[in-house]
Amino acid sequence: MKKKITITPIHVADLLAEGERMPVYVHVIDHPDARVLVDTGMTVLHPAGADLDPRLFPLSEQDFDLAGIDIVVNTHLHFDHCGGNHLFAGKPIYVQRRELDDARSKDDYTIREWVDAPGVQYVPVDGEFELLPGLRLVPAPGHTDGMQVVVVETGGRPIIVGGDVAVWFGELDEPRTEGQLRVLALDPELVWLTHTDEPWRPGHEA
Repeated sequence: MKKKITITPIHVADLLAEGERMPVYVHVIDHPDARVLVDTGMTVLHPAGADLDPRLFPLSEQDFDLAGIDIVVNTHLHFDHCGGNHLFAGKPIYVQRRELDDARSKDDYTIREWVDAPGVQYVPVDGEFELLPGLRLVPAPGHTDGMQVVVVETGGRPIIVGGDVAVWFGELDEPRTEGQLRVLALDPELVWLTHTDEPWRPGHEA
């Protein structure tokens, strides 16, 4: 029997946004060929994020096997998604080339020393990319120009690990960006997002 691909959300932080606490999740994809981590959260506080009053639960302080991760994917390089990249120095970190270029060149885009922390090794990707059988990276511009999502083929409708392709469910219920439209065109069973506790499902009760 073929081993199933499973996805596990891990709560790594809470941020204050518009007066409300917003969770930050990373997602572990257990694939028969590798263990993949999508985004890495944050591990320390930084003045650039002080207005979000972060409360952190870093992977390095959880009961989490850092050494067991084979591959890291960054959906994009905003600081709440790449602040733990340094924990995976020496492991391949897949990111769209456009995103990496923007993170390294645009001011007030992210925390640059977190992007290029010592030992961090990026694998820049141009467009769609098959990461593993049944696991592909798909560009989903909108939240950032270089945003990407991970599409997990399950045999039925795909499951998507979407990062910030949408920050809240309403953005997928009424899609506006190229990335959101691309995600919905894939007819997903569900979409895991970074800042929601539950995955979005088509036709869910709002």
